[in-house]
Amino acid sequence: MKKRTALVEIAARLAAQVSTLRFGAPVTHVYNPLTYAWSSHRRYLERYGTGKREVLLVGMNPGPWGMAQTGVPFGEVILVRDWLKIETPVGRPEPEHPRRPVRGFSCPRREVSGTRLWGWAKHTFKTPERFFSRFFVANYCPLCFLEAGGRNRTPDKLPRQERQPLLEACDAALRETVEVLGPRCVIGVGHFAERSARRALAGCAITVGRIPHPSPASPAANRNWAQMTVRALDQLGIGI
Repeated sequence: MKKRTALVEIAARLAAQVSTLRFGAPVTHVYNPLTYAWSSHRRYLERYGTGKREVLLVGMNPGPWGMAQTGVPFGEVILVRDWLKIETPVGRPEPEHPRRPVRGFSCPRREVSGTRLWGWAKHTFKTPERFFSRFFVANYCPLCFLEAGGRNRTPDKLPRQERQPLLEACDAALRETVEVLGPRCVIGVGHFAERSARRALAGCAITVGRIPHPSPASPAANRNWAQMTVRALDQLGIGI
């Protein structure tokens, strides 16, 4: 059996820990792509997550048309398949929300946040190898939360009694990831991820910053997300 890399070990532990947690209304379905899309996630970590990194980009949690489909953070199907060169069989969550089916790499929906983030990486660095020589992308929380009508519910909206054990597990996994990758800078993609990184890494000699979230729900991101991101990175001393 192939020996697990350090990030694979961290992800496997986190997957097991969060699988024991329970969430109530208005959440009706919880997807954990670290289980049903484990083969894709593991391939992503093994291919791009070895060695040290200058910058760790941290997203909030999987979107229903991104990582929930492919197992890769911000995992828009086309860019994961054609640029990152990852495509593996993906299982199905149990239970599956009828309005948010998991079709894996056959999913016809494009995920705007992933299109923007990985599209920027492709346009700027040309090859995954050049991008990942400096950067790595991870999600803080591995779970996708769905309400009865199919609406995506973000982790910050969970009740405190449900949110706290989740954050504790995710904080620990983020600290372990930082220890493995050794970045000089951890960048939250959006406010929640930045706050989570600051809390988890409090007391660590590491720079924590933020870039705008690429979600279409953010009016600012819809203007020129790539340009704003480059400016934010430059202000943190990260030249592109």
